[in-house]
Parts: sequence; C-alpha cells; structure tokens
Amino acid sequence: MANETMSKAKGNPDLPKDHNKLDPRARLLSMREESRMGGGPERLAAHRSKGKLTARERIEVLLDAGSFVELDAFATHDCQDFGMGEKKILGDGVVTGHGTVQGRVAYVFSQDFTVFGGSLSATVARKICKIMDLAVKNGAPLIGINDSGGARIQEGVASLGGYAEIFLRNVKSSGVIPQISLIMGPCAGGAVYSPAMTDFVFMVDQTSHMFITGPDVIKTVTGEQISFDDLGGAHTHTALSGVADGQYSNDAEALEGIRHFLAYLPSNNLDGPPVTATPSPSENPEWHSQIEANAKKLTSVIPANPNQPYSMLEVIHGIVDPESFTEIKKNFAPHIITGFGRFEGQVVGIVANNPAHLAGVLDINSSVKGARFVRFCDAFNIPVVTLVDVPGFLPGSDQEKNGIIRHGAKLLYAYCEATVPKLTVITRKAYGGAYDVMSSKHIGADVNLAWPTAEIAVMGAQGACNIIFRGEIAAAKNPDARRQELSQEYAEKFANPYIAAAKGYIDAVILPEETRGQIIAGLRACRGKRERGPERKHGNIPL
Repeated sequence: MANETMSKAKGNPDLPKDHNKLDPRARLLSMREESRMGGGPERLAAHRSKGKLTARERIEVLLDAGSFVELDAFATHDCQDFGMGEKKILGDGVVTGHGTVQGRVAYVFSQDFTVFGGSLSATVARKICKIMDLAVKNGAPLIGINDSGGARIQEGVASLGGYAEIFLRNVKSSGVIPQISLIMGPCAGGAVYSPAMTDFVFMVDQTSHMFITGPDVIKTVTGEQISFDDLGGAHTHTALSGVADGQYSNDAEALEGIRHFLAYLPSNNLDGPPVTATPSPSENPEWHSQIEANAKKLTSVIPANPNQPYSMLEVIHGIVDPESFTEIKKNFAPHIITGFGRFEGQVVGIVANNPAHLAGVLDINSSVKGARFVRFCDAFNIPVVTLVDVPGFLPGSDQEKNGIIRHGAKLLYAYCEATVPKLTVITRKAYGGAYDVMSSKHIGADVNLAWPTAEIAVMGAQGACNIIFRGEIAAAKNPDARRQELSQEYAEKFANPYIAAAKGYIDAVILPEETRGQIIAGLRACRGKRERGPERKHGNIPL
C-alpha cells in the first residue's frame, strides 16, 4: 500500500520521492508542497507560456483571498496498466474545494492540464462528484473550470463511467443550484456534455475549444480541413452555435467576470438573488440624477417611422438601476436580448426583442435563447421583465424546414410554465402569434403595460389591408394609392394599444418615462406571488 502514496514528482528533484522517510510534520508539509506543484515546474512554466493561469492560480483569482479550502489534495489514481503505477501525482489532475465569492460560499473544481493533460481518471471523477454532491447538500453554486484533454485512455471504461457519474449529477443539480462552466483550455469528446448541461458557459478567446470530434478526425472522416478556433473556439460558440454565453480575452478577465456575474444569482433554488442597497438622494445625488436623465431619454427613443430600427438596449439602460445590466449571449441571436438587471437593487431577468437586428423578429435561434433564459430565471426565483417590439416570426423555407414550429414553441412553453413574477412592456410592435408568445396576459403575465406607440394587431396595417381589401384594391383606379389610404385608416383604428386595454389585455398605457416606476411598483405587488399547477412528474417541453 505504501507504493500508492508515493509520488515520482517528475521534473521536481527537490521533493523527496518517498515521504515515508520523513517525520510526520515534515511528511505532511512535503506532500502539501508536492500536491501544489501539479505536474512539476517545467510543465507549469510551459502552461504559463501559453498565456494561461495554472489550475490553482485560477482558483485564487476566482475566490476571495484566503478563503479556499482544498479537499482531496492527496488523492491519486489507482491504474496499474501501461506503466501508470509508477506515475502517480498527488491530486491527480484536478483541484477541488470550496471558498467564498464576495462573501458567499461557492464550490469549485479546476482541472490541471499539467497533470496527464488534465485527463479524467476515475479518481478525478470521484473528486469532482464529491464537490458536486457537497454543493447540492449545502445549497451553494458550483463553478467548474475545464482544461482537459478528455478521458484518460489508460483507464478505459472507468474513465467513461466517471463522465457519466458527472453527467448524472449535472442533471440532478439542475434547477437546484446554479452551475457555471468556464472553458479555459480544450474540452473535447464526451467531456463537452457536462458544460452543456450547466446553466452558463463562458470561454476564453484563442485558448479554449469545445467540440465533439476534433479537426484531425473530421479531416480523416470527411476530408474537411478546419482549424481548432473555427471548429470550436470562443467566437464559434458565442456567436454561431450558442453553446457559450460569453467570452473573455484572458483567464484573469474571465474569472473576474464570473465574480461579478455571481452577484446576480441566488445560491440555490430556495433563496432569492442578492439584493444590493440603493443610495438615497442625499447619499448619491448623481445616481438619482442619472435615473432621471435616463427616463427623459426614453421619450424620444421610438422613431416616428414605425419601420425604422432602434436599439432596445437604450430602453433597458433607461429603466434599470444605473450600470446594472449584464447581457447574456450578447453575440448569439442579437435580435433578442437576454440578461440580468436591477430595479432598486432587486435582480430581474430581462428578455427583449431588439429592432436593431432583423427588426426584432423571432426565429429559431432567438426562441431557443429566450426560452432557456426564462427557464433559468423561473427555476431560481428571478422575476422576468419582457420588453416587446416584435413584428412576428421570421418567414422562410429554411426556418420551416429547420423546425421553427418546434423551436418557437419552446419560448411559448417557457413563458407559460414560469411561475415567477412576469412583467411585460410593449414599446411598439406586437404582431400575430409573437404577441401571444412574448409574455402576454393570455399566457399568465402578471403586469402588462404598453407605451402609446404600441401596435397590437394580427399583422401590420399594409399586410392586413392586402388581405381584407384585396378585391377593392385590385378594382381601384390607383391600387397603390387606395392601399395606402386603407392602410392609414386601419393603422389609426387598430394599430394602437387601446383596443387591447379596453379588453383588459393591457393593464395600463403608460408614458415611456413612467416605465421604471411602473415596473418597480409591479415587482413590489408581485413579491408574494404563489402559483401552483396541477400535480405531475414533469411537463414535456418540445425539445
């Protein structure tokens, strides 16, 4: 058994190979030092030369200074095949433990690429699973820092089984504690499915990659030549696939970003998100002046031409606490905006159509993006504020063939299923089925507001007239002029919020500068909301 606690510590001749020869105190200190050295000085130096922090340095940046408590620092693998019995390193490829982020407990694992390429052994899997179990038991977020070459081939099915154990815990933890994945190196093959099942995934530009099969395999099987970055780099997954929620330029920036991001999330599904103190006018007059200035800007944000685009980000920044909005999936499906903001210090999730991109239309990608975000907010007691300016669903054969019906239904399902407070503001267009989907009164929204510029209708005025008055327009001496005349009459009668308000579908028509106050009042009124559905195992969302 003594052989199992010995370590070669290759590349580090200053450490003894056999700790048994030391007195108890010296033995402990020596083993601690060896564990901290990971794969040894040469491999650590090579790792840093790539612009990457080591596994332990990443934890130091992520957690509050001096708060990290390590677990299983002396764990080693138990593989005896292929000469592995003579290659044991204390800690075996992952650093695990817990600490605090801004004073709140968080559990973390950080894969160590300097130890067998960060590959997953049965021991590494057990260490990660222990941390995951503790995070759930103690109701604290889990942060996984991924930097691994994949399964440890020498261990065969034991390594594959380790991945499956992690996957199972990802699913059981879902909706119970926030799970955040940081990709800070390679993450390939089956290993990608663990981050994919966590709540948020962030990547580091140039140094992180995610893919099921790498460039070499793709070239062998299909003949296609593609680089690591083009196949699975940060840009690919933040802008094209939507797998990742954000990217950072380096390790330190990413870790500091996660520290900031965690301030918007509750520790678990039984807690509310953290509430920040808001200053009084006497304490911070500039803060309150900024709120007033932002409100005034809203009076002119909607263009006179209903077809002219504008950025919904201006509306968001005009109503939330100053500098409190953090966007999620910024570069993926930018025609819908998702992110977290605060009203009087209270965290809310914000979903908003963005007319600055594709007129704010709903399509496959925007529907999936919005649905996943709404479901996260609902799972963790975060109210959802929806800002609506949507002309409908994107038409086209590609959308139909790729399943817009199924994917669009995901966003509808997510809103219908959500039981957290839901507040909706229609700023301009709310056409057709998209009006229903975007948190309308009909699917359970608690507060529905509209600006005077809101147009709530089955479709735009010209499209409606082309159908309703098709014969009359065709018979007119000047069809274009008659179409324009009829469209103007239709718009004046139907393209407004007042018919919906008369039927109770809109609770109030408000001025743009009144939006922040109305949302704050709605959040206060809904604070004690309780809503229970029929007993069931789970719904069957159209995946």
